[in-house]
Amino acid sequence: MIKNKIKLLREDKGVTQEDFAAVLQVSRQTVIAMEKGNYEPSLGLALKVAKFFGMPVEKIFTIN
Repeated sequence: MIKNKIKLLREDKGVTQEDFAAVLQVSRQTVIAMEKGNYEPSLGLALKVAKFFGMPVEKIFTIN
């Protein structure tokens, strides 16, 4: 299972789920599912998330 810090990072930046989804070019439901840990993003989407936050993928996603 992959865990992530997306919700915490997104909230710290003051970005809504809708705005984050628009940047990533996914639905708001996809953002919700990622934040809850119910969806493991593709490599491409994980890289977009990392780029948005200006962090390496490993700082956002961890394997348990």
